[in-house]
Amino acid sequence: MEDNEIVVITLEFEDGESVECEAIGLFEYAEFPGKTYIALAPTDEEDDDVYIYEYHELSDDEFELLDIEDDNEFDKVATEFERLVEESVD
Repeated sequence: MEDNEIVVITLEFEDGESVECEAIGLFEYAEFPGKTYIALAPTDEEDDDVYIYEYHELSDDEFELLDIEDDNEFDKVATEFERLVEESVD
């Protein structure tokens, strides 16, 4: 993702529902070295959810999103994302 580039990703869930999201940004968390995470916000203004996935860039044009299966890892990464958001607002 380039700076100031708006990236829209459609998430498709197992139940058949799909949600169009804007990528908020990529970030890393020191406790899990070598991993990159992506935060996604639904483009539907009524939905204030944020989705966080592990992000792997496969090539310049391809990437994959992986569910964070470990609850402990997810909780820590979500807390780090909230900290980064608060830091950017200050």
